[in-house]
Amino acid sequence: MEDLALDHRNTWLQLEPDLIAIQTVPSFAINERALLLRTPAGNVLWDCIALLDEATNAIIHALGGLTAIAISHPHYYTTMQDWAVAFDAPIYLHAADKDWICRPSDHIRLWEEDALVLSSSVTLVHGGGHFGGGTVLHWTGEDGHGVLLAGDIVQVTPGADHVSFMWSYPNMLPLSAAEVRSVADRLAPWRFERIYGAFSHQNVRQGGHDMVARSAHRYIERIQGPGR
Repeated sequence: MEDLALDHRNTWLQLEPDLIAIQTVPSFAINERALLLRTPAGNVLWDCIALLDEATNAIIHALGGLTAIAISHPHYYTTMQDWAVAFDAPIYLHAADKDWICRPSDHIRLWEEDALVLSSSVTLVHGGGHFGGGTVLHWTGEDGHGVLLAGDIVQVTPGADHVSFMWSYPNMLPLSAAEVRSVADRLAPWRFERIYGAFSHQNVRQGGHDMVARSAHRYIERIQGPGR
């Protein structure tokens, strides 16, 4: 991490009140972003990036630190153990992905339920799909509308007018129709308007819930064929 900090830094972008994207520049690895969610019950870091530089450490501490770290799937585990130590925060990971944890930490908390309530406004939802323990975060924002922090368990497509689902993105290997149906069914009970994905510009501003349902139907129809 010390070497990475020599020629990289983290940038900050407010996506909406109480939601801030943190992303490393120049781009590093697969260039995902972490999201800092501020709630009355404390701050939650959603997904993780490798670089925890001095400025990021200072800013997060100034904003009240972290009460939890939650990660969608193993591709974004990165240096989660170091973030947990820096902010003395638990890391919530779905137990279905426990074999992918490469470095032990006393801060890791494994959960197995369909959903895990972190506070009155934040719930982790087991979606599956991309990974067995694939997780999304549902947040009830100040405006009362639900928000989905999706990682790439639900992948916002270019144009932000659809989402899609994959088993392997770099190899372009799809999920089966049954797996996509399972993800859609798990998310159906959770109402949300906005979606924020793992990468910059993956921001859906309205109609997110219907978009996921509509996109899953379209995906399944293409895999199975019309009328099936």
